[in-house]
Amino acid sequence: MAIIIGVRFRHAGKIYYFDPDGNDIRRGSYVIVETARGIEIGRVVMDPREINDEEITQPLRKVIRIATEQDNARRLENDQQAKEAFSVCKKKIREHNLDMKLIDAEYTFDHKKLVFYFTADGRVDFRELIKDLASVFKTRIELRQIGVRDETKMLGGIGICGRPVCCSTYLSDFIPVSIKMAKEQNLSLNPTKISGACGRLMCCLKNEQETYEYLNRQLPNIGDIVENEEGLSGEVQTVNILKQTVRVLIETDDETTVEEMPADQITILERHKKGARRRKERDARAEQEQRQAAAREQAKERAAERKSRRTKAIEQARAAKNEDTPEDRHANPHTDSTAGVERSTRNDRHERPQKHGQHGQSSSAGNGSAAEKTTAGNAAASGRSGEESRNAAPEKQEKRRRRRHRRKSSGEKSAQQPQQEPQQHA
Repeated sequence: MAIIIGVRFRHAGKIYYFDPDGNDIRRGSYVIVETARGIEIGRVVMDPREINDEEITQPLRKVIRIATEQDNARRLENDQQAKEAFSVCKKKIREHNLDMKLIDAEYTFDHKKLVFYFTADGRVDFRELIKDLASVFKTRIELRQIGVRDETKMLGGIGICGRPVCCSTYLSDFIPVSIKMAKEQNLSLNPTKISGACGRLMCCLKNEQETYEYLNRQLPNIGDIVENEEGLSGEVQTVNILKQTVRVLIETDDETTVEEMPADQITILERHKKGARRRKERDARAEQEQRQAAAREQAKERAAERKSRRTKAIEQARAAKNEDTPEDRHANPHTDSTAGVERSTRNDRHERPQKHGQHGQSSSAGNGSAAEKTTAGNAAASGRSGEESRNAAPEKQEKRRRRRHRRKSSGEKSAQQPQQEPQQHA
């Protein structure tokens, strides 16, 4: 066990424990203590008392002395100088065009540090601002960014209830508040009605949370089937937490009525399963997804079957084409030689001249082509082998060259004849 006193440095600020060190200190007096920020003066808000060592943050600092009249005068002077520093800092912020809102300024008791509190939407580069402030005040400067809740706590204000906000009057620490508390108290979920001056959920939602949790345990849920002492049963429609009554929808053979019953006079017959409709919808969606997945698998299987059938048909067609094996081609050499003759015949046709001369010359060319065809047919009939056809290739080329020469010479003669005929007439 240890003897401690509670000291607060700001209005509605956090309470810190200190060792009175045998001094007769009472609530409401000021003391000089040493903190992490330096020498500070604070107001005692808790009389000396004994607490367990587990509740103390070690090491427990001791009180230096009880504040004297000079200490109180210096405290008031520091407050006045902090107000002047606040106005100077606002002017410097405008000069540097910084996106920040200055909230408060504070001097430490020993005048070795000047702290400025501000709010901003994001990070702010205030290095040049600190240099200017240090050159003006000739002391250590600290800029501390705070949140909207801390801003409301420092500035104060009036809540929607018409009273000063809780955080600036008696709340020393911020407590977590969730939307579940508003649901538990059956409040409207409209953000404008359950939000405080800071824009966050109202801190007072936590004040009555334990009471509402206790009262809700005594009441049935909406949708439960209940029965009263007279034997009337029905489904719960609404619940009044403060009156501890419920409105029950009673259906009889010929009519439907709504009756209000006290909570201590009813018996719960069947609990309404929360989220039953959601579970049903979730199961339906899962079943539909399974059906879609099965349909996709069947489509894939059908596509694979069609592909396999196409592949098999292509293989059969290739096998039918390749029935003439190399052994068959050796046994029947006429096939290759015939194919070679047909190819040479096609080449001869392509090499024919596009411009025709006289009728006699064209007929002679036609006779020449007929002779070639006859020769090709005879070669095919004689069953010349591939090696013999390769040896005869130079002879064919020589014949083609001669035929081209003859055609060229015949074309020149046909071009000279029209020039000679007018001379004979003359």
